[in-house]
Amino acid sequence: MSDLVVEALDLTKTYRMGEIDVHALGGVSVQIARSEVVAIMGPSGSGKSTLMNILGCLDRPTSGEYLLDGQQVAGMSDDELSVIRNRKVGFVFQSFNLLPRVSALRNVELPMRYAGKSGTENAARAREALEAVGLGGRVDHKPSELSGGQQQRVAIARALVNDPAIILADEPTGALDTKSGAEIMEILLDLNRERGTTLIFVTHDPDIGAMTQRVIRIRDGLVEEQQP
Repeated sequence: MSDLVVEALDLTKTYRMGEIDVHALGGVSVQIARSEVVAIMGPSGSGKSTLMNILGCLDRPTSGEYLLDGQQVAGMSDDELSVIRNRKVGFVFQSFNLLPRVSALRNVELPMRYAGKSGTENAARAREALEAVGLGGRVDHKPSELSGGQQQRVAIARALVNDPAIILADEPTGALDTKSGAEIMEILLDLNRERGTTLIFVTHDPDIGAMTQRVIRIRDGLVEEQQP
């Protein structure tokens, strides 16, 4: 097994806007090691969200190579990307993205259901993931019955339940107060320390960047610098 979980080589992404080509990425190369904690940072319009979408298998590059956990994914079809995304990537979004009418346990089970798994093992694994983020006593609560910080914990449990190769966290504390945000960061960093989970934060927040092992700065569709 390679020590690299993300190997992106010379990624470009061009969007067609009417008669104009918009170059979102102009040849980005990034390597992220297994168990590393990395922040991708840059101003609005820098290309960091485009890079995140490619690394998370939500989009394909126009050109370049991308290996996720040793698999070449740059040329995959939408259906193939969907399978890889469900297996290899856990997402944590600023807006939580939970289903409002089902319990925390059912929300956490979703990635396993999408993977075609069923039965009592799903509930057991979902319960274990919720316990890992300190919500073992709230498994039957719906999102509306949980605080913002607790909803983000559910989202983290959902992200880790399939034991993904990477967790992509897009502004994970952006919708939270300072105390809840600090608790969420501690939970994510604990997952890295205790399980070796590879964490990739996409953020504007320099405080989050300061908690990571490496910051990759993107500007004008290019890697501007990488610093520990």
